[in-house]
Amino acid sequence: MKTRFGQFTVDSRTRQLLRERREIHLSPKAFDLLCLLLERRPDVVRKEELHSRIWPDTFVVEANLNVLIGEIRRTLGDKALRPRFIRTVHGVGYAFCAEGDEVDIAPPRAHPTPLWLVWNDRTFLLAGGETIIGRDPHCGVWLDVSGVSRRHASIRIDPASRIASVKDLGSTNGTFLKGVAVSEPTPLADGDVIAVGSVELKFRAWPAEHAQKTERIRRNQ
Repeated sequence: MKTRFGQFTVDSRTRQLLRERREIHLSPKAFDLLCLLLERRPDVVRKEELHSRIWPDTFVVEANLNVLIGEIRRTLGDKALRPRFIRTVHGVGYAFCAEGDEVDIAPPRAHPTPLWLVWNDRTFLLAGGETIIGRDPHCGVWLDVSGVSRRHASIRIDPASRIASVKDLGSTNGTFLKGVAVSEPTPLADGDVIAVGSVELKFRAWPAEHAQKTERIRRNQ
């Protein structure tokens, strides 16, 4: 749930409280309490329910709840006598009394960097995770060439950073990157040549900004 009120935004999924675009701090329990009051606004939430939700299966004195409410008010610049956000209902509980808007902003569409291997006139597109290179037809990069082991090498792509690395899988003839034997995962850069037995593969990484420019051109046509 992402809720905007005044100059503040609360995102319960990322557990962030923002003033404009700057993150401000609330203790974990105070954050939970604020989210609960926002969820139930404008209804009054009784103290008994607040205790059971914030401190489940734990006995705490009522003063602990007052401390959290005070923390929220200080953080939001609110005042008990003239509340803008948190209203006290004496003897009952608390309510969130300001208008709040649910925010559902789709994240910008990612443009992952295209990654592939080139061998002669063939190209092998690399997806996220691990791609096996070898002579076994089940390999993601199938090289039906003598001197290439059935499971010769692998290329792993980190799904978040899109950084690719290559490592040998105990092959007979070894895996070489720019002429140097590799056994442990070794990062790849655009244009690197990987020797797998007698086969040379060129690693290509098309910068994401090129993909974005191409997409914009296509849309404008």
